[in-house]
Amino acid sequence: METAWVRRVLVVEDQPAMRVLLCDMLTHRGFQVTAAGDAAEATRLFADTDPDVLLTDIDLGSRPTGIELATILTGLAPHMAVVFLSSFPGAVAASGRPGPEGAVFVSKLDVTSPEVVLDAVEAALRSTIPPAPSSVRASPLDGLTRRQIEVLGLVARGWSNEQIARERGTTTRAVERTVSRIFTRLGLGPASGTNSRVRASGLYLAEFGPVA
Repeated sequence: METAWVRRVLVVEDQPAMRVLLCDMLTHRGFQVTAAGDAAEATRLFADTDPDVLLTDIDLGSRPTGIELATILTGLAPHMAVVFLSSFPGAVAASGRPGPEGAVFVSKLDVTSPEVVLDAVEAALRSTIPPAPSSVRASPLDGLTRRQIEVLGLVARGWSNEQIARERGTTTRAVERTVSRIFTRLGLGPASGTNSRVRASGLYLAEFGPVA
């Protein structure tokens, strides 16, 4: 059965109270939230959560910093939106706002209501919307991350979600979520009229050719 695309946020904050506050704000507004206390934990969780947004403190108490983490993760998922939190907005301004292009910066002093965080997340998500198509042919797979394309390649081979999970060392549920999100990004929802798995495989094969 197809499931709705619920936007996912990976929250990285080393202060437990602030981490809980951010997670509660986002969860109550319909986001699926995964929390981490440092960059190392966030990196471990990233593959299974496949987030739409990274919301991270810049100073995580240890290396990598939030900016370094964002650089690493957007290298794996270029379409992921990024929101940075900082207790020292002046220092961020003086540094020229480092980090991935389109990242949104929020001072922790301004987090006085859920709307502050939600507005920042929505602004970051808008910055990841691809530009209008040009006369050059665009691939229907352009909106997928590298990880999603790898999973789609296994789907095109006829593998089940259980086989893909074993191959990638993850859970079947994580694969089910990833596959569902692939279908959503390809516009293959329940109203498509045909099996989404077959149609998605067809798009992959049209782009990359037959698979072994």
